[in-house]
Amino acid sequence: MAIVGKEYCDPEKERVLTVRKTSHFSPGDGFAAYDHRTGGLAFRADTYGRGHGGGAASPGELALLGPAGEPLLTVRRRRPSLHQRWEGFLGARAGGQKPLFSARRSSILGGGGAVVELLPSSSSSDPSSVLLRVDGSFPRRCCRVVMPPRGEGEKEKVVAEIRRKVDVSARVVMGRDVFVLRVSPGFDAAFAMGIVLVLDQIAGDEAGVDAGEDVLDAIAKI
Repeated sequence: MAIVGKEYCDPEKERVLTVRKTSHFSPGDGFAAYDHRTGGLAFRADTYGRGHGGGAASPGELALLGPAGEPLLTVRRRRPSLHQRWEGFLGARAGGQKPLFSARRSSILGGGGAVVELLPSSSSSDPSSVLLRVDGSFPRRCCRVVMPPRGEGEKEKVVAEIRRKVDVSARVVMGRDVFVLRVSPGFDAAFAMGIVLVLDQIAGDEAGVDAGEDVLDAIAKI
């Protein structure tokens, strides 16, 4: 399912990324994602709200960039918004451009879940949108992105999953600043990273989250 581009979809193999939060001043300040197969940088993300520069996004917006710094997605908060609604645009957002997707917290009462709506493009023959569901808790780094059935007889499908990073050799579970993003075959890895940016903005590292049970579960699986 190519959303940002076919080059970010592997039709046969799951793509695994190690995602590292590179700044801690506020949610979304920076991420770097590395491909498990090559070890190389696959994506990075920055906010330009405090004059970071780069030209890929306006002040206050988040930009998902490729390894060479090419803009892939631009994410911004929709205002006014009562339920933390965010919008994503293809490439470097231009004036008048329609959003590619929108996202919001699944409940105004809190929690790590969210709903992501993939909006139809002007060139699409299908006027309907696609609703993706994020189950679980992003602050705990334990959630998955679920796509509903797209045809008769199909079942819902997990297209991406976020889990705690485990150092198998040392039998150590990494902190929440480093986690794993698993992208199912055929799903767009760049779009999956765009969802990570939105989840970080919506849920962030919510105060009071106790990840102890998640750590024990991860250790048990080593």
